[in-house]
Amino acid sequence: MNKEEAKERIKKLREEIEHHNYKYYVLAQPSISDFEYDALINELIQLEEQYPDLKDEHSPSQRVGSDINKEFSQVRHRYPMYSLDNTYSPEEVTDFETRIKKELSGTIEYVCELKYDGVAIALTYRNGKLERAVTRGDGIQGDDVTDNVKTIKSIPLNLRGLDYPAEFVIRGEILFSHKAFEQINREKEKNGETPFANPRNAAAGTLKLQKSAMVAKRPLDCFLYSLVGTNLPYRYHYENLIKAKEWGFKISAQLQKCRNIDEIFDYINYWDKERENLPYDIDGVVIKVNSYDQQEELGYTAKSPRWAIAYKFKAEQAETKLLSVDFQVGRTGAVTPVANLKPVHLSGTIVKRASLHNEDQIKLLDIRIKDSVYIEKGGEIIPKIVGVNKEKRPGDSQKIEFVRYCPECGTELVKPEGEARHYCPHETGCPPQIKGKIEHFVSRRAMDIEAAEATIDALYRKNLVKDFGDLYFLKKEDLLSLERFADKSAQNLIDSIEKSKEVPFPRVLYSLGIRFVGETVAKTLAEHFQSIDKLANASYEDLTAINEIGPRIANSILEYFKKPKNLEVIDKLKKAGVNLEMEEETTEKISSELEGKTIVISGSFEHYSREELKEMIQKHGGKNTSSVSSKTDYLLAGKDIGPKKMAKAKQNEVEIISEADFLKMINH
Repeated sequence: MNKEEAKERIKKLREEIEHHNYKYYVLAQPSISDFEYDALINELIQLEEQYPDLKDEHSPSQRVGSDINKEFSQVRHRYPMYSLDNTYSPEEVTDFETRIKKELSGTIEYVCELKYDGVAIALTYRNGKLERAVTRGDGIQGDDVTDNVKTIKSIPLNLRGLDYPAEFVIRGEILFSHKAFEQINREKEKNGETPFANPRNAAAGTLKLQKSAMVAKRPLDCFLYSLVGTNLPYRYHYENLIKAKEWGFKISAQLQKCRNIDEIFDYINYWDKERENLPYDIDGVVIKVNSYDQQEELGYTAKSPRWAIAYKFKAEQAETKLLSVDFQVGRTGAVTPVANLKPVHLSGTIVKRASLHNEDQIKLLDIRIKDSVYIEKGGEIIPKIVGVNKEKRPGDSQKIEFVRYCPECGTELVKPEGEARHYCPHETGCPPQIKGKIEHFVSRRAMDIEAAEATIDALYRKNLVKDFGDLYFLKKEDLLSLERFADKSAQNLIDSIEKSKEVPFPRVLYSLGIRFVGETVAKTLAEHFQSIDKLANASYEDLTAINEIGPRIANSILEYFKKPKNLEVIDKLKKAGVNLEMEEETTEKISSELEGKTIVISGSFEHYSREELKEMIQKHGGKNTSSVSSKTDYLLAGKDIGPKKMAKAKQNEVEIISEADFLKMINH
C-alpha cells in the first residue's frame, strides 16, 4: 500500500470507526462485534504509525490516550458556568414557577431533565472538531482535561452532518454507569487498592488522572445537556439539544417539555420512583425555561440562573450512635456543635461526623450522647442529624451541655437577639476566626491565591501573618523556613499573591468577609460606590437606598468599618496595591448621549439582541442594570416584556421607551 492508498484507507477507517462509536455509545445499537471493532482500530493505529505525517489529533485512534504525565493548566471559561439553586420541597418548585409567571408574559414552556450525579464539563467545538474540554472549576475557570476527555467514546471528536455552528460550547456531565463503577472497583480490590466510595468520586478521580492512557482503560460516559454560543440553530433549549443529537452527541432520552406545574410534578414524581431502575446515579431533576429570550429576560444572580432550578430528591437516611460532641469555631465566630458518630455507610460514603447546627436544634430534637440518631446528607453533601430513635435510648444517655465559653480562646460567647447561633466576639484574637478569614480571602471565588489550609496554619503559627493583609508582605525566605516549602513552591505562592492584585474590586470586596456580604451583594455595592473609601464613608441611608440592600446588610457594613482592626487591614491592602476601586470601562465610547443615564432592558427586540443593546448603552456613556428602581432613567421595553418590570417602572415613574426611541436617542 503506497502513501496515497494509505491516506484513503485511513480516511475510510476513521469514518467507519466514528460511525460505530456513535451507534454503540450514543444510540446503544451496536452493529459489529467487539472483535471486528478492535480490528478496525488496530489497522488504523498501524497505518498512522507507518505514515506519521497522516496522524490527526481528532482521529479515533487518539482515544487510547498517552502515557505522558501531564499537569493540568487552568483555562478561563468563555461563558461562565453557573451553579443551580437547589430546592428540596414541592412548595419551592411551585414558588419558582409562580415567580417565573410573574416575571414573564406570553406562553412559557419548561424543559425537565434528569440531574446526573457526575462531573460537569464544558466542551468547545470549532469547525466540527473537539477543540477543548474544561472542568467546571469555580465557574470562571477550570482544568483543561482535553486529552483525558478524548478517551471517552460517547463524546464525538468530529461532528456528524454539516449544519452545526462554526464554534460553540456544549456542557454535560461525565459519569460512570453502575456496571462500570462495579467493574473498576473490582479491579481496585483485586490490586489491593481502596475502592472508590461512589460513582461520582470515581468519575472525578479518573478525570484528574495525569496519564490519559489510564483514563482510556476506564469506561467513562457523558450526557450532554446545554448548548451555548452565538449562532445556535434555535432560540430554544430543547430544540437545540434534539439537533445536537443529530451531530453525534449523547442526549438524555428522558428530556421532556412541560407546559405547567402539574406536568413538572408528574415528571418529578415519576423519576423519583423510577430512578432505581436507571443504569446511572441521579440525585434530582432540573427544570429550565425553554426560550432563550425568556432566559435572558430573567437573567442571573452572581451564582445561579434565575430561569432554572434543581429539585433534589429526598436524601437517604441512616441510623447510628452518637458518641460525643465537639464545638467548632468558624471564621465569623459562629460556634457549631459537631457530632462524633459510630461510622455508618450513607449515600456511598462512610460518615463519622455530622452537624448539630445549634443549641436550639439540639433542644428541639432532644438529642443526647449515646442516643441512636438518624442522619442524612443535606443536598447529598453535608451530613446532619435529623432525629432520634427514642425507643433505643439507653438509661445512661447524657444531655448535651452547650459551651458558654469559646473552646479556642476562652472568651464568653454571645447570642445576638433573633439569631439561633452563639458567637465568639473576640474576632481579632481567636485563632480559628483569624485563620478562617484568611482562608476565605485566598479562596478561588475570592482572591484565588494558591494557599492550602495547612499553609495558612503554618504561616499563622510562625507569626508570619496575623491577618490577610500580611500576605502581601511575605518574602520568599519567610516561606522557605516552613516545612514542605522548597524554592519552587515558595516562588509559586509569592507569584500567586502578586497576581491577586489584579482581581477586580467586586471580588476583593467579597474576599473581605463582611458578614452578609456575599458575591451578589459585593458586586452591587462595588458598582454603586465604585471604591472602598466611598463605601467606608457611606451612611445607613446611603446603603438602604440601594435596591436589595436591607437593614441587616447595612448595619453589618457600618459595623465592619467602625472597627480599627478592619481599617488597618484595608490600609495594608492599599499599600500593597490591591484593587480597591472599580476600573474604568474599557468599552470604547462613541458619544456621551447617555452620560449619567441608567437603563434597564426588558423583552425581545426586532433589530438588535439584548447583548448588542447593552453594548450600545455603554458605548454612548450610559449604564445598564438588571432591575428597575427609583434611580432608573429609562426602561427599554421590547416584545413580551416582564409584567413585574413594567409595573415597577410605572410605580417609580420611570420613562418607558421602545427600540426605535432608543436608536433615535443615540442618533443611530
